[in-house]
Amino acid sequence: MSLTRRDFARTSALTGAGVALAGSVGALATAPNALAATETEGAGAESAHGGHDHGVGYGPLIDDPNGILALPAGFRYEIITYSGRTRLESGEFTPSNHDGTAAFAGPRGTTLLVNNHELAGARAQWPHPVPLTEGLVYDPAAAGGCTVVEVRRGGEVAEWVGIAGTATNCAGGSTPWGTWLTCEETEDKAGKNGFTKDHGYVFEVDPEDHRANRDPKPVKALGRYAHEAVVVDPGRGRLYLTEDASGPNGLFYRWTPPEGFRHGRGRLRTLADDAGVLQAFKCFDSGGRFVDDLSRATRIGTVYGVDWVDVPDRDARTVSVRKQFTDGQVTRARKLEGMWWGDGGVYVVSSFARQESPVQHDGQVWFYDPKRRTLTLKVLFGVNPDPAADGRFDGPDNITVSPYGGLVVAEDGEGVQHLFGATESGRTYPIARNELNIGTAEEPEYSEFTGVTFSPDGRTLFANIQTPGIMLAVTGPWKRQKRV
Repeated sequence: MSLTRRDFARTSALTGAGVALAGSVGALATAPNALAATETEGAGAESAHGGHDHGVGYGPLIDDPNGILALPAGFRYEIITYSGRTRLESGEFTPSNHDGTAAFAGPRGTTLLVNNHELAGARAQWPHPVPLTEGLVYDPAAAGGCTVVEVRRGGEVAEWVGIAGTATNCAGGSTPWGTWLTCEETEDKAGKNGFTKDHGYVFEVDPEDHRANRDPKPVKALGRYAHEAVVVDPGRGRLYLTEDASGPNGLFYRWTPPEGFRHGRGRLRTLADDAGVLQAFKCFDSGGRFVDDLSRATRIGTVYGVDWVDVPDRDARTVSVRKQFTDGQVTRARKLEGMWWGDGGVYVVSSFARQESPVQHDGQVWFYDPKRRTLTLKVLFGVNPDPAADGRFDGPDNITVSPYGGLVVAEDGEGVQHLFGATESGRTYPIARNELNIGTAEEPEYSEFTGVTFSPDGRTLFANIQTPGIMLAVTGPWKRQKRV
């Protein structure tokens, strides 16, 4: 049953702010350059004026003499893989352009990580593509894919190919049954860039069972578009997916499995191409007014009701999925990026909005509650006036729920790049800063962070520097963050 605009307006009128701020009032409400809502001005005024909050986090970041990663005192990092330097078990160099990552408990105390490699376009242009391992290739003309990284108890590392011949593997998502869904952020069809097959799909990768990954098959039921991330609702079995696209802006999707379908390892690849129902979201405010774009929300705590609209042609045979809807049919957003399931719902990121959007910002984090069918704005970053200066955050991208409370966010903004945390009450604090300058001394440039995820035991935070492609393991005196 859909949640009608009238139902949402009536419920909001009856319960007031309790519905408008479903969950914790002001949760994750501010950031160093955030636009604080009235309800949270007192708690977040310091952050809103640009400084880091006292009493949370781990203190200032200390410059790294090796020029890789600045961390707080007491923390250390190890390089797990490094494109062009470390090698796979088969002998080839680790592929480049690390992106979405998830960690799984492996056999004999190991940690298994599935690591996307976001390699777009023609394979020949990449010095270190994902090797075309026999039996694991979807399209031999494509450079992307995933590697599986095994970190053993003694610190030894092994790496092998999980899937090859895919394109622009950006983010993705882990499943409750222990696999990884890798997402192609492209709409390229066969014939473009020399590709032999259509791209823009989701594929399932099993970190433990090599045989399960043979003869890769896209999960076409989830649609063909510029996929970014995916999460699984472990109770209802639905999948939620983001689209990173513009002209027009991308969409937030929900896939409902067919009646009687049971999830499990390898089950998604058995689905018919048109199995289940793929839908795009449509938002409306408490007054019942349609919301055309998420950038319209300029106050923390903004809550929208959500309805879902069927996708006409999920395989986009002639028209891109997002272009199959006219104005007024669906809600759009620029740079819909990382997602993570937690607290009974979906945390979802919109990295920034510029001239293509109604209102400009430098990042939003939303929370979708599938039970209430509401979308709540948790974090809002105002446009960063000086991205080259340290101390402000912008451009949130990959995201994870921290075992120590709140969120950890990978920054993909302009200028300085960080990993930063946001407590349950909205305070933010730095965790790491990328110090690997891939530009020049006169014009420094720092790659984005990607693939932020904790080890199953919560002791290690894994993250990637996308260019040139470095996977890092961060350890230290992690602590529960106070809700102050």
